[in-house]
Amino acid sequence: MIEQKALDILSEVRILSFTQFLLGPAGVQYLADMGADVVEIEPPGSGAWERSWAGCDMYLNGMSVFFLCAHRNQRSLSLNLKHPEGQAVAKRLIAEADVLVQNFRPGVMDRFGLSYAELRPLNPRLIYVSASGYGENSLYKDRPGQDLLLQAISGFAAASGRGDGPPTPAGFPAVDQHGAALLAMGVLGALFQRTRTGLGLKVEVSMLRAALDLQMEAVTYHLNGAKLRRSPTCLGSTFHPGPYGIYATKGGGYIALSMSPLQLLAQALGLGALLALAKEPHNFAAREQIARIIEPIMSTRTTAEWLEFLVPKGVWAAPVLDYEGTFRDPAVQEADTVLEVDHPVAGKIRLLRFPLEFSTGRAAVRRVHPMPGEHTIEILKELGYNQEEACRLRDLAVILIVA
Repeated sequence: MIEQKALDILSEVRILSFTQFLLGPAGVQYLADMGADVVEIEPPGSGAWERSWAGCDMYLNGMSVFFLCAHRNQRSLSLNLKHPEGQAVAKRLIAEADVLVQNFRPGVMDRFGLSYAELRPLNPRLIYVSASGYGENSLYKDRPGQDLLLQAISGFAAASGRGDGPPTPAGFPAVDQHGAALLAMGVLGALFQRTRTGLGLKVEVSMLRAALDLQMEAVTYHLNGAKLRRSPTCLGSTFHPGPYGIYATKGGGYIALSMSPLQLLAQALGLGALLALAKEPHNFAAREQIARIIEPIMSTRTTAEWLEFLVPKGVWAAPVLDYEGTFRDPAVQEADTVLEVDHPVAGKIRLLRFPLEFSTGRAAVRRVHPMPGEHTIEILKELGYNQEEACRLRDLAVILIVA
């Protein structure tokens, strides 16, 4: 069931989404969840690329779950941007819009006649957001901006994993999602700036910058002379003191031990060898020695037994859970992170909620994920097109009219 009370702090903002894959759509969805009127422009026919690909090859009644994760609260306009008439429709939309977001490869919007330079005279209040893999003027601007590639080139993958193993990328598209959050933040900052000046501006987002920003702490140490090396032990980073890491426990489980003062942990475990290393609260120089002392001890009890023993003593510890365990955890359940939506095609779908809470209302699903071009006629009428003009555009293959 769609929730009726929706967050509306961006309800007066019209956003045009010329986006694909994940970074652009996810960034726009954050804004849509906060109440913005988002019109996503899709090519006639099968629509956005994400409709035809899904991780795990997972479709619900033919609908890509990848598409379903990042297109709620949006309207779909079917529009052929390669056709001059399609570009004319787009410019009519842009003339009245607040924000345009695009994440095509650099140069594509220019070929459509929709660059920032061309659109600024048309709508001086327009906020134009351009997202790409490496930046519009990068040496690598023509390379694909894909999450794994950015994890590789940014040092992200090489910073993760054990020192005696290969570089380890994140098991999810971390760069895309952080880039999406930065995109939304950029739009909000630009909207605030416009209230001061009355003028729009251009915002540029790159996955490369997002990937580096994700690693801010480690990169700052590196830039200032630290030699960061992955440990061959279970330590979980290149720069934290021991015991910071993931330890195997009895029965095949794992426990995370964080940044408790070493003396506190040594006293809790009753380990003289560890206590001898606790001359200072955090002994970075001995971090691998600390990990090797603790590893065999952790294997003597289950994760649950260790948590029951260590947490009351003030030791920073948590169970290592898979997704099934995460969503069974009482704290996760209490956080109410999941919503269920009835989609007319996909059926019941479960999604993550918008991650922020506001005192003025809660983000809700005002519109389920649209079918390709579902709102084309509705949007054209808002622009002043009549039925005869819409049919002419259909006959020119500029738009797709959904029955």
